[in-house]
Amino acid sequence: MAKIMIYSAKDTLALELLSAARTIASNTGDEIIALTINNDEQGQILADAGATVYKVNASDLILADVAAVADVIAQGVQQLGVEVVLLASDRRGKELAGSLAQIIGAGCITDVSAMQVKDGRIECERNALGGATVATQYIEGDRQVLAIAPKAFSAASGEGGSVTELQVTVKPSGIRVQEVRAKDSDSVNIEETAVIVAVGQGLKSKEDLAMAESLAQSLGGVVACSKPLATDKKWLSEDRVIGLSGKLCKPDLALLFGISGQVQFTVGIRDAKTIVAVNTDENATINQMADYILTADMHEIIPELNRLLG
Repeated sequence: MAKIMIYSAKDTLALELLSAARTIASNTGDEIIALTINNDEQGQILADAGATVYKVNASDLILADVAAVADVIAQGVQQLGVEVVLLASDRRGKELAGSLAQIIGAGCITDVSAMQVKDGRIECERNALGGATVATQYIEGDRQVLAIAPKAFSAASGEGGSVTELQVTVKPSGIRVQEVRAKDSDSVNIEETAVIVAVGQGLKSKEDLAMAESLAQSLGGVVACSKPLATDKKWLSEDRVIGLSGKLCKPDLALLFGISGQVQFTVGIRDAKTIVAVNTDENATINQMADYILTADMHEIIPELNRLLG
């Protein structure tokens, strides 16, 4: 029986990968196994969700060394007879996918947003041409490494899993860890919220963010942005960027203020249930995907909404 292995250092993403693996296995009958590295707690979480878990405990492994982690996963692939590996398509996961594929001689597809098994092959959907279209791609060959986009699948649940130890050999690393510091980031998660108030380059000043924050708070949501506000103007953290360079969000309501609608942004919000666009340009590209359109100045509309909601 062929085997599918899942791995992510993040608990939530690992559970999403378990759901993705079950989507494949329901059509192929493949066995699913999960790998954890220096994370006994995650191993128990996956086992509680019904996964067959192989845990690696290697105190001398530096997790920041992607090549070393890829080598450990490759040993698991070889020992357990795995053909398909599912990783999370976050920043670390995409780097890991390429390294692992090279080691085990596999084909590799990243940023997979949906999958189906057709004629015995795993067909993957992913954004192409900068997000302008969705392409269906598959790997010809038995060994495959697929990196699944966060939130593409729901977190798995279940029962009756198990945990078994897996022995590996850790190669000496050229990396030396001098210091570990927590990453500066927002406490909000724009991928999880039901309401997003997103602002773009139509926002005149950093001080005007306060009115957007007030509106988001009244609606029980969070403020997000297009890429330039975070990377160029530094008004918000990169954790709040929507789009190809940021997060893929699926809120119940997305209020978009002063955003033109470049495809690099829209690919990250097009799955919102309801989209409201407010822009001074009646021909703005964002209007093509919006459910409701208001041609107006956001600096007049947001204060009025705050007044009505306050």
